[in-house]
Amino acid sequence: MTKISKANIKKTIYYLKRNGLRDTFLAALERLQQKGDSYVFVPPSGEALAAQKAETKGKEDLCFSILVPVYHTPETYLRAMIESVLSQSYENFELILADAGRDDSVKNVADSYKDARIRYLRLAGNRGISKNTNEALKAAKGDYIGLLDHDDLLTADALYENYKTIEEAREKGICLKLIYSDEDKCNETGERFYEPHYKTDFNLDLFLSNNYICHFAVMEAALMKNLMFRGEYDGAQDYDIFLRAVNGTKEEQIYHIPRMLYHWRCHSASTAENPESKQYAYEAGRRALEDFCRNRNWKVKVRHTAHLGFYQVEYIPDILAVREDVAAVGGPLIRGGKIVGGIYDSHGKCPYRGLHKGFSGYLHRAVLRQDAYAVDVRNIRVRKEYIPLLEEMSEKFWKTQEKSEAAYRKLSILFCRKLREKGGRIVYAPDFEERK
Repeated sequence: MTKISKANIKKTIYYLKRNGLRDTFLAALERLQQKGDSYVFVPPSGEALAAQKAETKGKEDLCFSILVPVYHTPETYLRAMIESVLSQSYENFELILADAGRDDSVKNVADSYKDARIRYLRLAGNRGISKNTNEALKAAKGDYIGLLDHDDLLTADALYENYKTIEEAREKGICLKLIYSDEDKCNETGERFYEPHYKTDFNLDLFLSNNYICHFAVMEAALMKNLMFRGEYDGAQDYDIFLRAVNGTKEEQIYHIPRMLYHWRCHSASTAENPESKQYAYEAGRRALEDFCRNRNWKVKVRHTAHLGFYQVEYIPDILAVREDVAAVGGPLIRGGKIVGGIYDSHGKCPYRGLHKGFSGYLHRAVLRQDAYAVDVRNIRVRKEYIPLLEEMSEKFWKTQEKSEAAYRKLSILFCRKLREKGGRIVYAPDFEERK
């Protein structure tokens, strides 16, 4: 059962104001039915970190620049953040502190470490998060740029895991442009870790529903310096620059490290603890999405969903007419008020099976558009040119198969696999209603 806390009560009240009693009841019921948080963060052992240092000693040809805009950061948080960077097992990095504050508090803390890898920049004034970050970006000398908030923490193996990922891709002839990892949250003291965010490999349509990339993100320096941060998207400046990076990047050059490398600190003023504290950020994210779609010549409207920071891209007239990359779109199969299918992985499993149709699931993914391995042929729409293929495959398939749930799943996977082989994208749309 979800822990009842002051923060959760506040979130419920905000949700009620936005979405009404029925949706709030369902959201509260879902949270109450969730199992307790059994997550335990296990940091890398001293032996593992020593092995990583030994492995990369003398091979540290890649330099990471970690950008941290700061503004009167409390000393406790600042020191914890700095020490999390200095503890990295991969040691070729620079930590750039771009200080927009009005006193020397940050400088005094930085100077106390006597480490040449810490670079302190005094900014002329506070010009907003994007312009402040751009000053740090201009000064960066690294091959790759990492983004770190002033009160958050990196795990000690964060840069090593990124280094290893970049090197392994190089050996395959791939130059990675954007790398991201899993993250969790920690309390004010940085001693308790909870709400792990296990991310998916790059999923364009899920990313167009929410900035799930978030932390810890590392981008090729040349790409980030070409894009720069845009002040008109302050609050969602990371989402904006990630979207623009995605727009000109092959999907094979975007990589997900399935490891917990970042701790997002929660306190009363943080977005993690109080989403309403940055309402403007969610509007900026919506506008960044509109800009992404406009650059692709997609005719859309982007609206906020019931959940803050999550969006719905509405296509005019529909997704198949607007997007040439989409071969098919499908929706859920609902039986007895619960999801029984509609989206499948390569093994035929539905990730949302058994979920109440009014629930949103883990990190609201069950109600978000997303790329899928396969969608069900019983609730699907395909591009006109692929209708004959579906009819042909269905006719041949049912000559040798008895109709059953397992058979429908098998046909769905075979058909969608064929579409993907032809270069088409399969999109799962939770709001796509099954035809009766």
